[in-house]
Amino acid sequence: MLLETALSYADRQGMDLVLISPNANPPVAKVMDYGKFRYDQQKREKEAKKKQKIIEVKEIRLSTFIEQHDLEIKGNMGKRFLTDGDKLKVSLRFKGRERGRTDRGYEVMQRFAELVKDCGLPEKTPILEGRSLIMIINPLPPKKEKAAAKPADAETEPENEVKSEEAKKSKNGSSAESKPAEQKSKKVKGPSDEMDI
Repeated sequence: MLLETALSYADRQGMDLVLISPNANPPVAKVMDYGKFRYDQQKREKEAKKKQKIIEVKEIRLSTFIEQHDLEIKGNMGKRFLTDGDKLKVSLRFKGRERGRTDRGYEVMQRFAELVKDCGLPEKTPILEGRSLIMIINPLPPKKEKAAAKPADAETEPENEVKSEEAKKSKNGSSAESKPAEQKSKKVKGPSDEMDI
């Protein structure tokens, strides 16, 4: 179909002629309401953005000779970032003569990784880049399967308890019912059999 024919056809329909694939031979065009098409496309993009989780990289800076309490405070901050689903970049900068004590920096990094091990795992060992020691810690994946399994177990446990209580009652009830019946029969049999009239 010629371009002029397609344009006149779209104009008669009150729609727009939109070029879908210009590199095809012949080019592919579609008659549609372009405003509605753009609106639907933007709506789909918004929906996709709502569903995706944007992972941010948060940074914590340590020093070579950090005290234990300060390290624990930084560890708590790191745990909070990791539980929010963010990556954590831990950096340690060597100043002056500290560059000769890189082993101390690796030790501080190892202690920090131990503090946050229940919320995240390091990608790899710390890397020395220039005067900085850098380590990236990824958050642990959420535990959905175990959380879903626990309520199911919790629901079955009360049922099992109820069933076991009913079983106990039925055992106790059946033995209690059978005992009076036996006693009655003994009472009836006992005195009448022993007595001679």
